[in-house]
Order: sequence, then structure tokens, then C-alpha cells
Amino acid sequence: MSEEIINGSEEPEESRELFEHYNFLVDPGQTALRIDRFLVNRIQNSSRNKIQAAAVAGNILVNGKSAKSNYKVKPNDEISIVMSYPPPDNEIIPEDIPINIVYEDESVLIINKNAEMVIHPGYGNKTGTLVNALVYHFKGDPFFNPENERPGIVHRIDKGTTGLLVVAKTDIARNHLARQFFEKTSERTYVALVWGQLKEEEGTITGNIGRSLKDRLQMAVFPDGETGKHAVTHYKVLERLGYVTLIACRLETGRTHQIRTHLRYIGHPLFNDERYGGDKILKGTTFTKYKQFVQNCFNMIPRQALHAKTLGFIHPKTGKKMVFDSDLPDDMAQVIEKWRNYTVNRNE
Repeated sequence: MSEEIINGSEEPEESRELFEHYNFLVDPGQTALRIDRFLVNRIQNSSRNKIQAAAVAGNILVNGKSAKSNYKVKPNDEISIVMSYPPPDNEIIPEDIPINIVYEDESVLIINKNAEMVIHPGYGNKTGTLVNALVYHFKGDPFFNPENERPGIVHRIDKGTTGLLVVAKTDIARNHLARQFFEKTSERTYVALVWGQLKEEEGTITGNIGRSLKDRLQMAVFPDGETGKHAVTHYKVLERLGYVTLIACRLETGRTHQIRTHLRYIGHPLFNDERYGGDKILKGTTFTKYKQFVQNCFNMIPRQALHAKTLGFIHPKTGKKMVFDSDLPDDMAQVIEKWRNYTVNRNE
């Protein structure tokens, strides 16, 4: 969750981080001081309320152990804090936009995002986003903090990608979930249709991901590790369908466009992923009939064939493990079935 949107036509959907992480080593001459005051003095644009919310969520560690906001710092203490970024400057307009709610309680909301929806306002998308819909949906909810930035977004899904997303309704929930995504203890599994036949039944793709040096709208893999951010994607073949393969991807990290970038890097772009070259016929025959078949598939799913199928995390209030699963959207299911039929008929 990535991770990790100046969304829309000009920027990748996950071009900004959703939380920030700081480490401090207390000076040997430091006098006793409450840790919330200590951190406010050292973190730009922070507030005591925001730091105290991080403490309640267990996101402030002193020498590896969680600390309350009234803890008095001591010389040579090692302090670590994870908290959400400040809200964007632009005002968010509440809009009555339908959203597919899978689950909701006083702390979290789980939605199944459609392909067209953008996560939050940005260049080219001032309205009509999930955040606009959430602000409207949460209006009057006693548990929701109306000043909650973005609001409550702790991870994102690209425009064109469908699937499950968790939203935090309270500051404590947001901080708790942000730490799970930061420490990679949340679970996310995607289903993807990719070009070509992967040689192995399962494997791991590792390679730093950063902004492409050739195209600012794309991300790229930098295998030498000197540029970009560490990224790891695990995959497993679900079904081989001739010139395409259905796979499951499990994210160990959540970088911008991670699955799309990693799969292109190993030579298997997502089916019909325009940004990363999957919207061309990359495998198959030169027959006109086959070209028409692929074009029909493209028309059936006019987006990258990627779906966030499962989502797991520890509930920020109850402490219980929660796991959600979603069906493939109709367009993706129909394209998979079309490839199944093509493969069977081709082999007969």
C-alpha cells in the first residue's frame, strides 16, 4: 500500500506516500520532557493532537517499545514514530457518489472499488473521486473525524484496477492501520491476467521501483538498488490460457504501480495495460482472426486486467484478524472465460 496520488491524467495514482516515518536519537544532554512535546518541536507541520493519536495507536516506539504521549524522554533514547501525512490544501467537496460497501463499523470501512473510480482529488480529478464520496457518506457519523485527511485513506488502488480497499474512520484507526501497512503485516492479494507464459509456477520479483527517467507517467525498476524504493512481489500461476496466464500476486511492499511495473520488468505486462505496454498483441499468431479475437478482448475490458481480491489486517479496535475476499468483476471474468474457450478450441 502502497505505497505511495496526484491522481488522474498527469500523475500516477500512488505518487505520494500515505504516512511518514521518523527516527530520533535523543541528545545526551536532553532534560526530561514529555515525548509529545519533544516530537512537536522536531517534526515540521506536526501537532500534539496528531502525535498523541499516533501514541494511542502504538505508533511511537522508545527503544523498541511503545510509549504513551506523557513518556518523559531520556538521554540516548531511540525514538521511532509512524503517522499520517498532513491533509491536502484543496477543499474536499462532499458528493453523493455510489460506493460498494462490503463492511462498516465504527472504526473501518471496506469498499470494493470499481474500475472508473479515482481515489482522491488531484490534477484533472477535482471531483467525482472516492474521497468526495467518503466525505458525503461519513457526514453526521459520530465516529468519523471530519478533519481526517483524505479522509482515512491508508492505501490505494490505481484507477483502472478494481477491488478491496480499507478506509479508517478515526484517527486512532488510521494510525493503527498505517503502521500495519508500513511494517508489511497487512495482507493483500491481487489477481492479474498477463501476457505470455511464466516459466515457473511461482516466484518472487525483487527490484527497486522509482519514477521512470524516460516517462514521468510511468514507474520503472532499478535493479541495482541505487534509485527508487525497495519492492517485492510474489506471484503464483493460477491458470495457463495459451498466450496469456492468470496469476495471483501477493504484495510484500506497496510501491506505486508495483505489480504493473514488476510484471513488465520480467516481460509479462498486464493484459490491456496501456501505460505499461500491455495494450498490444505481445504473444500469439499473425492470423487476422486471432488479432480480431484479441481486439474483442481489449474492448471487453478497456483497462488493465488487475483486481485486488483479498485484504487482511488486524482490526484497530478489537485486535482481531479480519480477512475479506471479493469476486472478480464481470469484465475480467468474461475475458478470462473468453481465453479459456479460445485455448480449448485451438487445442482441438
